[in-house]
Amino acid sequence: MRVSVVDAGSRTVRLVVADVKGGVPLPVHTAKWKLRLSERTGADGTIGEGALEQMAEAVAGAGRTARRWKAEEPLAFGTAIVRNAPNRAEVLRFVRQETGIPMCTLSGETEAELTFLAARRWLGWRAGPLVLLDIGGGSLEVAFGRGRLPEFAASLPLGAGRLTREFFHVEDAPAEAELKALRRRVRHALRDVAARIRWERPTTAVLTSRTFQQLARLCGAAPGRHGPFSHRSMERRDLREAIGVLAALPVDERAHLPGITAPRAAQSLAGAVVGHTAMKVMGLREATVCPWAIREGVMLRCIEDGPGWWTEIAQDSDAFAAQKDTLRLAAGPLAG
Repeated sequence: MRVSVVDAGSRTVRLVVADVKGGVPLPVHTAKWKLRLSERTGADGTIGEGALEQMAEAVAGAGRTARRWKAEEPLAFGTAIVRNAPNRAEVLRFVRQETGIPMCTLSGETEAELTFLAARRWLGWRAGPLVLLDIGGGSLEVAFGRGRLPEFAASLPLGAGRLTREFFHVEDAPAEAELKALRRRVRHALRDVAARIRWERPTTAVLTSRTFQQLARLCGAAPGRHGPFSHRSMERRDLREAIGVLAALPVDERAHLPGITAPRAAQSLAGAVVGHTAMKVMGLREATVCPWAIREGVMLRCIEDGPGWWTEIAQDSDAFAAQKDTLRLAAGPLAG
């Protein structure tokens, strides 16, 4: 069987096509379409008409690509930037009408659970009690568990893109006051979650997401050309030094650093501050970098629990979107 997953995030629409053999998704093709939705939304997070049309074109392109690779209809979802958009219902409806692909959204906690499952399957049972940190453009997911799925999962508004827009207003090197304000925000937001993780005392900490992968490379981890099976980790003290390096440079110069790409150069500093602060308040000195994340988690959950699981998720998303439409109409034309 060949399956495919599409996710629409703050920067790109990404497609993964994989063969399922022995319960393991083995990628055969990946593709991405640049959107930069985070730069094209309204002040309240509304996704505008132009961005919405481009998203639908990208999702349609992903669907055509999946068919060329003989995969089943993509399992499509939007991440935090779609989930939190005031016009989320319109976005989901428009994409389905234009592409025929029923895109849904997942709650932040569900994203954390799925990413945890991917990390657990990648690292295996020998990892023991596991804490996961996954940072995206709009949110930070944290999960802890001893088994296949986490016992605790949380989603916090600490995405690298979101915090960059909120705290760093120019592309020059930031002022120390801006960095201190960002650290305070992250520490405050993580206070309760960090207390839970310290109490659980995980054996292994794992990081996922492109932002953490790039920061790990900056901290000395093996480059991507060494393949996914090369062990990669990041120490907290090295991440602290990386913050100093990133903060001393304007955005355009960060892209010349090892691992940091131009599209993510602006948000690399905020991502580093979130990662370092989270590791510090949770008492984590080192973390393993996992190449599997949310897309692999979706595939694994459908493989292990059957396609009915995804159908239920999509139906719940549709019901919520319809409810938002009903509430907006009831509130009148001035409702958001």
